[in-house]
Amino acid sequence: MNTTSRREFLKLAGVGALAIPVLGKCADAGLQPLGKTAGSRPLDPARGRPNILWLIAEDMGPHLGCYGTQEVWTPNLDRLAAGGMRYTHFYNGHVCSPSRSAFMTGMYATTIGAHNHRSHRKDGYKLPEGVRVLTDWLRPAGYFAANLVALPESCGFKGTGKTDWNFTYEGQPFDSKEWSDLKAHQPFFAQLNFKETHRTYGGAQKADPAKVELPPYYPDHPVARKDWAQYLDDVSELDQKIGRVLQALEKDGLADNTVIFFFGDNGQSHVRGKQFCYEEGFLVPLLVRWPKNFPTPAGYKAGAVEPGFRHAIDLAPTMLSIAGAALPSKMEGRPFLGAQLAPPREYVFGYRDRCDETAMRIRSVRDARYRYIRNFTPEVPFLAPNAYKERQYPVWSLLKELHAQGKLTPPQEFLCQPRMPDEELYDLQADPWEIRNLAAAPEHQDTLKRLRTVLEQWIKDTNDQGQYPEPAAAAAEEQKPKNKNKGGKGKKQAP
Repeated sequence: MNTTSRREFLKLAGVGALAIPVLGKCADAGLQPLGKTAGSRPLDPARGRPNILWLIAEDMGPHLGCYGTQEVWTPNLDRLAAGGMRYTHFYNGHVCSPSRSAFMTGMYATTIGAHNHRSHRKDGYKLPEGVRVLTDWLRPAGYFAANLVALPESCGFKGTGKTDWNFTYEGQPFDSKEWSDLKAHQPFFAQLNFKETHRTYGGAQKADPAKVELPPYYPDHPVARKDWAQYLDDVSELDQKIGRVLQALEKDGLADNTVIFFFGDNGQSHVRGKQFCYEEGFLVPLLVRWPKNFPTPAGYKAGAVEPGFRHAIDLAPTMLSIAGAALPSKMEGRPFLGAQLAPPREYVFGYRDRCDETAMRIRSVRDARYRYIRNFTPEVPFLAPNAYKERQYPVWSLLKELHAQGKLTPPQEFLCQPRMPDEELYDLQADPWEIRNLAAAPEHQDTLKRLRTVLEQWIKDTNDQGQYPEPAAAAAEEQKPKNKNKGGKGKKQAP
């Protein structure tokens, strides 16, 4: 995203008052056993129960043509946005496993103890009582659940089948991995995970490194330009795959009955993006297209650009809302479409805890203008040793080299400090790149105190599990060399 377009997005933060979730009581007596489908029912446009398809990108910021990014070619996603809705302030998690644990349950990862990256894979940890994955709330409404791997031959690729949850799941969360099962099992909920734009990048070379626009905290260096161009090329490759999937929907007669959600699982895979609590770590694209054969739900307007704040935990209750299902009483997300529509959020919260061998605890909140960050472990530097980052991120090492040579500007030098500030405050209207920390500025103390109080109250209200240290033995088990393997069925996944 170029500087001008990003500044405009951040100014479009016209959000409503703090929303109170519209919650329905979940009829637990009507739930099917975990892992058992209630059986698909005929599609009924009068009931507004369409098929649902999630198209999930990896490690991707809002870097599409429709968001104003240059040197990227995304005609299919741009058309999806033009015919649907484009959200400019949709926030997901900082890294894949806490994020995916959150949006598949409608709960903050910090609330359900899924906040440490790749945790609880072997210790039998289960979700708290009253919390389930989305598919087990959709089945009683008659939905068939698929995590797509096998696609039509015309697509020319397979889905990754990624779940990556930080808990031990009892039962079978999905009924199928086959595209061929969808037509016979409607209504369906299906998710299709793409490997793009997870490092390493593999798209055809189209973006000109000399023309890409780097953020000011990156050195203007050939290594940084090449890396950014390769990322954009991977976005372009993703768009081609999305186009083939949309064609397959049309060919199988499913397009007019299927609502499509395209979004990223966490922020961009660049230094100061993924795994951190700045805008780049959380802001992801969200495009929604409603099908022709179903009445338009509350909150949807084709061709609209929605600036209101939404969080990825809002996806699960939104699916239940458009499916005509009640919302579980514990679910923290808020529907942004359908009969149970809730207003946009006044505040959006974010968090980061241990990622691989690097243990940090950071919490963040932003409103329409400001972002506040509390670093609970300021003694851990931004560029603390991390084998994954050092192996996969060329700019990670470049920053260290140029720092040693004294060739960095102050915004770039910030990333190389031996200690992080205890608190950070940024005015996103005046400083959309978050490079001027206002935490010590006398004229901003009222804002600092207000957002500090809001964050502290959220930590208390959600019983943020990051307050309690991760057992050393559990952390050591999760830090073993498994991260060297790539994701896929039967393999351990890369970060």
